[in-house]
Amino acid sequence: MFEFPVLVGDIGGTNARFALVEETGAAPRLLSHEETAGHPDPSSAVRAALAKGARDGRGPAAPRSAILAIAGRVDGPEVQLTNAHWVIAGARLGADFGLSSAVIVNDYVPVAAGAAGLAPGDLTPIGPRIEAKGGARLVLGPGTGFGAAALVPYADRLAIVSTEAGHTDFGPADADEEALWHALERVEGRITVETLLSGPGLARIHAALRRVRTGERGDKLDPAAITQAGLAADDPHAAEALELFARLLGRVCGDLALTFLATGGVYIGGGIAPRIVRVLESGPFREAFERKAPFAAMMRAIPTSVIAVHDPALSGLAALASEGETFVYHGQVWRAG
Repeated sequence: MFEFPVLVGDIGGTNARFALVEETGAAPRLLSHEETAGHPDPSSAVRAALAKGARDGRGPAAPRSAILAIAGRVDGPEVQLTNAHWVIAGARLGADFGLSSAVIVNDYVPVAAGAAGLAPGDLTPIGPRIEAKGGARLVLGPGTGFGAAALVPYADRLAIVSTEAGHTDFGPADADEEALWHALERVEGRITVETLLSGPGLARIHAALRRVRTGERGDKLDPAAITQAGLAADDPHAAEALELFARLLGRVCGDLALTFLATGGVYIGGGIAPRIVRVLESGPFREAFERKAPFAAMMRAIPTSVIAVHDPALSGLAALASEGETFVYHGQVWRAG
């Protein structure tokens, strides 16, 4: 399906990461990280990445095909990023770079593909060290937004089920959370999983806690500053926000693990989880994950881990390019006439 070299890209609301897979089975060669807001369109960012790749001393970067993972719903030949201004079209990329084919998939499709090849050293366990059983694997992650997908064995192949779980409604589970929910900022009148379990969501949690605890209605703080202050115990509201974030993430991980019967494990990516591993390990994450009566015993047998691999989507995209016959997944496919 793909002619090599293959351009692979992981395009989020904040950053776009590009690499080149030069031949079947090769590891992706990183070209560059580009700020999404720093370019008017995807082709501009790809040109910048290819130019940097040509200057790295390993020869020109000249892809013949491409597979791009984007943070948005892949439901037509032109795809709008959920949290950025870019519109991505395979036909436009093909014309701009002389490609034979271009495939666009949801950003958690390659993370799920990469989960098929994760080794123990690629993971930081959260909770008890449990050996994963066979069955579906769940990958998810809070970052600029919230993504999730499942990797489901199907005969001799692996089916990747992408989701929009981040846009499902999210409600309180006890009286304390109910009080907080009244103080939370809504997004288009809703509180969804992504409203809270994302970088902007952490800022909303912190602002709501400060309002409930002190009556203050100050501006939301930067999520990175909240994380730093919470980990350093410099701000009690920041520390409480991180703990609540961990509990809510555990609850959602458990809900999705039940949805997909993810006995093969839950693997957490995204930009936030690796920074708050200590909170996930010591806080209420695992208790919230397991609190799923009448299936608590099943939940206790499911391992939960943070993905420690840098840029896991790029490795997954390389697997899709090289081992396409292994995976079944949805994507928009453009081929030159």
